Amino acid sequence: MLHAEFRDPLLVAVYDAECPWTHEDDFFLRVVGEVPGRRVLDLGCGTGRPALGLAAAGHVVTGVDPARASLRAARAKPGSERVTWVEGTSADLPDATFDVAVMTSHVAQFFVTDEEFGRALTDLRRALVAGGRLVFDTRDPEARRWEAWNPVDSHRRVELADGTAVTAWTEVTAVIDGAVSFTHHYSFSDRRQLQSTATLRFRTEEEVRAALRAAGFQVEHVYGGWNREPVGDGDGELLVIARR
Repeated sequence: MLHAEFRDPLLVAVYDAECPWTHEDDFFLRVVGEVPGRRVLDLGCGTGRPALGLAAAGHVVTGVDPARASLRAARAKPGSERVTWVEGTSADLPDATFDVAVMTSHVAQFFVTDEEFGRALTDLRRALVAGGRLVFDTRDPEARRWEAWNPVDSHRRVELADGTAVTAWTEVTAVIDGAVSFTHHYSFSDRRQLQSTATLRFRTEEEVRAALRAAGFQVEHVYGGWNREPVGDGDGELLVIARR
């Protein structure tokens, strides 16, 4: 199933167990928190981890995601009543409503074609107030992170809240013009076997900057690491802060 870790309730639970709050979330919290009490959009909010953290910090947060199973998990978490949850895409965003928009957990890479990415950025610009900020992360293709997505290096064990053990691993199936396709494999202790497929786009810094300019954004910063290191000297990331 395409993106099953966001759409299959069982794999949503695995995703949640694999993805606790980390220093990556701290980066977004710090950037958004540079001005308190912001109206924040979390596009591609998934199971709600960053959205809930931003709401707990005092921001007015709206989380938007097309995956119903992920939103169901988000709504079940403590503090979820502080967030407005919307099942939808960037096309459903209201005009001139948010001070800050974020896309965390490499959501920007899910827009594989240039047309898809351009439409999403245009929608985000429309949803921001004048001077509003857009903050997102995307992996730097120069770091070639997908080379570690193989059955040996990606092999991991995940334990769910109910005690179920899951063995998971990832394998890349194609790399074509910056688009990396792969399959996540999940083996459960009760012998169930599930898979999730996806394709992510790895854009260069110049490609990211060009797409933002075309959508009407001004780029303020692009960092290479979660401690705001220069591109190429950090964590293999492109951490982007742009302004409408």
